[in-house]
Amino acid sequence: MSEAAANKPQHFIQQIIANDIKNGKHGGKVVTRFPPEPNGYLHIGHAKAITIDFGMAAEFGGRCHLRFDDTNPAKESVEYVDSIQEDVRWLGYDWGKHLYYTSDYFQQLYDYAVQLIQLQKAYVCDMTAEEVAAARGTPTQPGKHSPFRTRSVEENLDLFTRMRAGEFADGTKTLRAKIDMTSPNMHMRDPALYRIRKVHHHRTGDAWPIYPMYDFAHCLSDAIEGITHSMCSLEFEVHRPLYDWLIAGVDAFPSKQYEFARLNLSYTVMSKRKLLQLVEENYVSGWDDPRMPTLSGLRRRGYTPEVIRNFCEIIGVTKFNGITDIALLEHCLRDHLNKVAPRVMAVMDPLKVVIENYPAEQIEQLDAVNNPEDESAGMRKVPFTRELYIERDDFMEDAPKKFFRLAPGREVRLRYAYYITCTDVIKDAAGNIVELRCTYDPETKGGQSADGRKVKGTLHWVSATEHMPAQVRLYDRLFTVEQPDAAKEQDFKTFLNPDSLQTKTAYVEPSMRDAVGGTRVQFERVGYFCVDSKDTSADGLVFNRTVPLRDSWTKKK
Repeated sequence: MSEAAANKPQHFIQQIIANDIKNGKHGGKVVTRFPPEPNGYLHIGHAKAITIDFGMAAEFGGRCHLRFDDTNPAKESVEYVDSIQEDVRWLGYDWGKHLYYTSDYFQQLYDYAVQLIQLQKAYVCDMTAEEVAAARGTPTQPGKHSPFRTRSVEENLDLFTRMRAGEFADGTKTLRAKIDMTSPNMHMRDPALYRIRKVHHHRTGDAWPIYPMYDFAHCLSDAIEGITHSMCSLEFEVHRPLYDWLIAGVDAFPSKQYEFARLNLSYTVMSKRKLLQLVEENYVSGWDDPRMPTLSGLRRRGYTPEVIRNFCEIIGVTKFNGITDIALLEHCLRDHLNKVAPRVMAVMDPLKVVIENYPAEQIEQLDAVNNPEDESAGMRKVPFTRELYIERDDFMEDAPKKFFRLAPGREVRLRYAYYITCTDVIKDAAGNIVELRCTYDPETKGGQSADGRKVKGTLHWVSATEHMPAQVRLYDRLFTVEQPDAAKEQDFKTFLNPDSLQTKTAYVEPSMRDAVGGTRVQFERVGYFCVDSKDTSADGLVFNRTVPLRDSWTKKK
């Protein structure tokens, strides 16, 4: 462990690992794993697990495996496998040569199941899923034994072999552990270990008509890989007795499970099943829709891996469940982008300005600061011309005293350019303002007055002739309530925000002409935006709003 890490306060998992190393457990080795199911895209909740699994291994000089828990082929695909690897790498973690699949161990897991049968710790059950559920009992009432629980070792081995051979139909038999139908822990009441499921597997094809259940495969895969610290979220705490029972039952490597509080984020759902529903029912454009909490969606929206990692470090590792306000994540995002994002000017709702005393054909290249927080970012040139665009809400014809932007007879500063004064307002036949006539002071180049006079308003702008048109997608929170899936009697989709996406055509300065997908910038006075990595092409720029400059939801709550 580094000296810096050693001097930081340790959370409980760090304390456990440090103590194990001190006591020489497992010879001082630390081996962790991140074991996603390839049945969907990773979301920000997984990011917390990733930072813990890979982070603990790195901090204590160990290694972390990436292992796909591919035991339910009906819901899995290679697309999910590829996306998960991409997301883990994007976060900044590398598993090296330690990429595994639970399907790598199908034969060994089957052999463990045979061993349990031989030890009279497992039996083949013919009860249907409904019958098993009815016989399980309740947390306060014991369950009932299966009528097939007393089958002989020989009969169970024969039936399990025939299950493996594909002799029986789906759902007709399961292999169950023989534990305790009176246990207060429902997971210990003779849980299923194998089920018949004749489904094509993306790696093993049709070789296996039976597949291990998650609880059986997970702990024994940990043991097979020699995982010393198996970390998972708190909902698996009640599964730990079964985890320990199975490992002890086959005398496997003594992997140990430790639980931490999962990440719950306000205005968000984290269930992959619900996220899949949003995708399949076209409430969003896909798993990488920038409104989704998936890592691919956050990346496309403009989040950086540094922001995600920093956010996970700030929320910490505890054993207490709670809800983290998404405003904290957005604060981390703004803080980071403020330091690294170049500034550009863009006008979202243009109002034309004609500077009458500026030469008609002149194009002046003005110096603009790329990032005031980073001197090394340097300068860029911004073209200034007689005709410009400003934001429509930066002008008011009958302005109150506290309106410090442009109004008739009022002087303002154009960012990096000159002072201008509005002299006339042009309207169409319907009385709508279509153009402003102004004059400029040539002695205020760069936005500074030679005579020392001050103006309170500074506006961003773009040239009306030297600019780039762009489609801008104004993304907002996907849900209107803090806990969209908390009300069991209401469908979470009833809380979808109808204004979560608005599209506008904007004008941006020409420095963005060659911007590529993933480029992050601050539109001055507007917010942070990212060039869309999917839809931007030679035909036109597409920007996704990453986050406004300020939290606009404070007023909405």
